[in-house]
Formats: sequence, structure tokens, C-alpha cells
Amino acid sequence: MLVVAQISDIHIDGGDRATERTARVLDYLTGLDTPPDAVLLTGDLADRGLPAEYELVRKLLPTGFPVLHCPGNHDARAPYRQVLLGQSGGDAPINQVRRVGAAVFAMCDSSIPGRDDGALEAETLDWLEGVLIGTDSPVFVCFHHPPTELGIPFLDRIRQFHTERLAELVRAHPHVVALLCGHAHTPAATTFAGRPVLVAPGVVSTVLLPGERGGHIDLVAPPMVAFHVLHEDGRLSTHYRVAP
Repeated sequence: MLVVAQISDIHIDGGDRATERTARVLDYLTGLDTPPDAVLLTGDLADRGLPAEYELVRKLLPTGFPVLHCPGNHDARAPYRQVLLGQSGGDAPINQVRRVGAAVFAMCDSSIPGRDDGALEAETLDWLEGVLIGTDSPVFVCFHHPPTELGIPFLDRIRQFHTERLAELVRAHPHVVALLCGHAHTPAATTFAGRPVLVAPGVVSTVLLPGERGGHIDLVAPPMVAFHVLHEDGRLSTHYRVAP
């Protein structure tokens, strides 16, 4: 059994609020009696993409287990690379593949520099196809932007678009277990190309459904985490928890 904790949208901006909420979630995870096999962070690590914000992210990230992450629309590729990955700068997509236990995590960059909506560039899709062809292990495809509508109009306008080839790749490779994403600041589950799409809650805030009281965004609701459990028979279960 493999257990991965997913958080998203920490939006570290140098202020106390985002830092304290992020630390609250990470303290909860590191304090578990049985820690997760990895922590997955699906984008918007920084709020403005500044080097100083990534320096704070780097200090906050735990060291007791693997931490996997990918950029979101608030991130900036060059400082992200330099501070978090120890690489030289550059504006090419940031794509990484990591193995955790029996599973492979394809961390894709769905950001479009200067825009809030997302798409996977041809370079990223070529890379993802190579990852999928190169393994018969269970694969989680991870990125920031949901590849389908979630029923929240202002978010659906800035989701991931141009997803036709992604759908083809997912359908062609049955060992894709699920697609894991963030961006929506709400725990959600749907499907894409016949596979689960599991959306992590936002740490910094919670986006409300149309008709819920309080407007579009709840800044008071506690931060949450998603636990994805990959069973030995290949089934996937997901549990959402509030960080106490």
C-alpha cells in the first residue's frame, strides 16, 4: 500500500498568513504516527514568483519524506528552477519524473507564463508520452490546472485547455491511475478520459461553489490535505482531512 499526501496552492508571499497555514499542514503531516510515503504539492508554491518566496518555500518543505512539486500559474519558472531545483534559470517547462515505491509520478508543467489558464506544451506532452511508454508501473499524472470543468464558472474559465492529446495519452495507457491537480482551491473529484481527476484543497483559501454563502472565497476555513491510497490490488482511495 502506498500513501501520498497532496496539498496545493500555498501561495507563499512573505506574509505571516500563508506561511502559518502552510506550516500548519506540514506540521500535521510530519506529526502523523505513520508518515505518508511522499508529499505532493501541485503548484502555486509562490504567490508572485519571487526568489525570496521560493527561499521561504524551501525552508518550509519537510525533509522526512520525499516532496514532489510542480509549478502553477503564480509560479515563475526561472527562480523556481534556481531556488528549488538548484538548476540554472530558463523558461522551458519544468517537468520531472519521480518514483515513490511501486508508483511513478509524472510532474507536468501546465503553466503558461503570464496567464492564469493552463495547457501542456507539445514539449511536455512528448515528455509525458516517453514516461508512459518507459514504464509499466502505476503512473500518476500530476499538474496544476484541472483538465476539465468543475462547475465553478470563474475557475472553469482558467482551467487547463487544449487537452485532446492528453486525453489520447491517458486512454492509450491503462497504467495511468489518476490525474492529480490543484488550482481550484477546493477538494473535488471528477473524471477525464475515463480516469479519476482528484483536486487537492487550497491551503491558503477555499473556493466556494455557486450558491454557497459567503461569496467566492472563504479565507477562514481551515487548510486541508488529500490522502491518496494506492492499494496492492491497484485500486485508489482518496481521503480529505482538515489539518487540526
